[in-house]
Amino acid sequence: MTLLTNDEIITVFERFKAQNPEPKPELNYYSPFTLLVAVVLSAQTTDKSVNKVTEILFKRADTPEKLMNLSQDEVISIIKPIGLSQAKSKNILGLSRMLCEEFNGVVPSTREELMKLSGVGRKTANVVLNVAFGQHTMPVDTHLFRICPKIGLSEGGSVEAVEKSLVERIPDEYMEHAHHWLILHGRYVCTAKKPLCETCIINDLCRHNENG
Repeated sequence: MTLLTNDEIITVFERFKAQNPEPKPELNYYSPFTLLVAVVLSAQTTDKSVNKVTEILFKRADTPEKLMNLSQDEVISIIKPIGLSQAKSKNILGLSRMLCEEFNGVVPSTREELMKLSGVGRKTANVVLNVAFGQHTMPVDTHLFRICPKIGLSEGGSVEAVEKSLVERIPDEYMEHAHHWLILHGRYVCTAKKPLCETCIINDLCRHNENG
């Protein structure tokens, strides 16, 4: 399978832009900290499910100082519906404590510092850097890992390879919103089981069609 040309990549993102000029995350948040917590909680569950529990959690604690003063049992009782509540409660309490102790209660704006926090890997750090701080990072989730090589936007093989390829190949002017456009495309159009190729706005460019 060949990769899309530079001109084709521009066409892909121009179409995404025309359809949805200002894509927004589907997680509810209103500060870098609430975004960070929401993204950590979103592992292996849906954004809709996370929004239901964070609506309750953030009324109780929407700063690292407030959150670290909750007990783990209190946090578990709130986030239990989204699963993995033991590990997730430990992570958000741990990152809250670390923010207070090492970062004066402020979410850092570098990948290296973010990844020191409990439960924060490269993808989560990239989401926070992109959404909260406007940096041109490329968080690769299961949707991007699946669809980007299929479309011909990136090399495949590993999450790291897809991220590196996308960052190198997507023009800078599209990087602010690129990962949101691609996530939405993977969730609602280029789905894993029944992709909606007939109504896909980039169907004529998609390299998957080379294989029939």
